[in-house]
Amino acid sequence: MWRELNDLVQLLGPPPIRDASCDDWAAVEDYVGSALPRDFKAFLDTYGTGTICGELVVFHPRGTSPLLDRMRKIHESFGQSWRRDSDEYPFRFHPDPGGLISWGYDHSGDEHFLWPCDPDPDRWKIVTNINGTDPELFDGPFTDFVLAFVERLGDVDPQHGVDPDALEFLEPEDLDDLADLGEIGPVAPSFEPF
Repeated sequence: MWRELNDLVQLLGPPPIRDASCDDWAAVEDYVGSALPRDFKAFLDTYGTGTICGELVVFHPRGTSPLLDRMRKIHESFGQSWRRDSDEYPFRFHPDPGGLISWGYDHSGDEHFLWPCDPDPDRWKIVTNINGTDPELFDGPFTDFVLAFVERLGDVDPQHGVDPDALEFLEPEDLDDLADLGEIGPVAPSFEPF
C-alpha cells in the first residue's frame, strides 16, 4: 500500500505543504460509520483537495470543498436516483448498508466511489459510475486506482482529443500548439491543489 503512495508521489511530484491533523477524518468516518481505507486517507493527507492530471478531482475533509459536504450531497442525489430506478443500478448508496461512498469525480462526468464490500476498509474496491453507461468495478485499493488512472492518461495517442475529420485541416505546427496547451495527446502526471 505504501509503495503505491510512494509511486504516486514520484509520478505527481512533491505534495503541497499541508497542515494535517489526526482529527481531520473523525467527522467523515463518523458519518460513514467506519474507518476509511488507510491509503485513501494517506494520499489525501499528503496532497489535500485538488485535481490529478487536470482530470480526477479528489477532496480532503479540510479542503476548500470539504469531503463530508460533498459526500452528503452526492449520496442524497444518487440515493434518490437509485430509489427511482433500483432495478437499473446494481449498487446502493450510503447510508444504505454496503452503499457506495463518494470520494471524487472526473471531468469526463464520472463519479467515483468506495465500495465497502469487506469488513476491512483496506480491502474495499472502487466503483466508477460512468456517465450514461454501466458502472465499472476496479478490484483494488484507491492508490492502485489512481496509478492506473494516471498511467492511462499518459498512454494515449499523440493525436488523442482531435476530431479525426479535422486532422486533414491541421498543420503539424497546429498539432504541436495543441499538445503544448495540453488539449491533445498524453497528459503529464500532476497534482494541482485548490
